[in-house]
Amino acid sequence: MGRLDIGDVSGYYLHAAELKAEKAITLSDYVAQANRERIHAGEPFGCAVIKRRLKGVADGYVVRDVATDCRLLNRLRDAEELLKEYAFDVWFEHDKQHREAA
Repeated sequence: MGRLDIGDVSGYYLHAAELKAEKAITLSDYVAQANRERIHAGEPFGCAVIKRRLKGVADGYVVRDVATDCRLLNRLRDAEELLKEYAFDVWFEHDKQHREAA
């Protein structure tokens, strides 16, 4: 709470997460708030986790702006390339596992 708020929940890996469960949804406000709070929390990414009305949390949405999403995907790409370069067999099994889960 307050001007140095760090988000609503910890443990959302690499993110300051702003949790919302409101009747009226204002994505731009939620994302702006999450982006401010990620700085205070010392996290590289901010996101808003929005619960859908009359649905469970797993049916909700995770929202971030395009700039944040690009930074996140670039980090993921770079991490996978490093893993692929230094431990190809580990990367191959990791990639296979996640492709099968999709």
